[in-house]
Amino acid sequence: IPRNSTKTDWEVELAFVISKKTSYITEKEAMNHVAGYVLHNDYSERAFQIERSGQWVKGKSADSFAPLGPFLATKDEIADINNLKLWLKVNGKLMQDGNTKNMIFKIPFLVSYISQFMTLLPGDIISTGTPAGVGMGQKPNPVYIQAGDVIELGIDGLGSSRQVAVNYK
Repeated sequence: IPRNSTKTDWEVELAFVISKKTSYITEKEAMNHVAGYVLHNDYSERAFQIERSGQWVKGKSADSFAPLGPFLATKDEIADINNLKLWLKVNGKLMQDGNTKNMIFKIPFLVSYISQFMTLLPGDIISTGTPAGVGMGQKPNPVYIQAGDVIELGIDGLGSSRQVAVNYK
C-alpha cells in the first residue's frame, strides 16, 4: 500500500504478452502478435487516480502494483481465451466473479487498436479490464485494501496468486 494511500483497490484481469514488433495491424492479424496470457492484479490507488487530476497512471504505478503470474501460458495452452472464469477474494470473501466471455473489448481488437497509436514490442504486456466487484464499486460504501488483508485471485488455465497487503515503509 503506497504512502498516503486511502483507497487502494483490486482488479483481477487477464493480461496478454506481445510476441513481436506490432504496428498498424488489423484485427485479423492481431493474434499472430500475441505470445500468451497471464494473470494480473491491476492494483489501483483510487484517490491518486481520480481525485488528484491528470492522468490515471499515477494511481496504477506504485511500487509492487501490477503483480503478474504465476506463469505465462502460450496461446496453444488455452483452448478458448474468450471463456475463462476469473475471480478475486479479499480475506476469503469473493469480491469478483466473472468470465472473459463478457469482456467489452476482445484481444484482437485491443492489439489492433493500440497498434494504431504506438509500436508494441516483444514482452509488452496489455491488460484487458476487470469484471464487476472492485472495492470502489461496493455498495452502499466502497471497500479498500488495508494492511494485513489477503488478496487471492485466479483465472482458469492461468493459475492463481496470493498477496498480503502491507504498508509501504
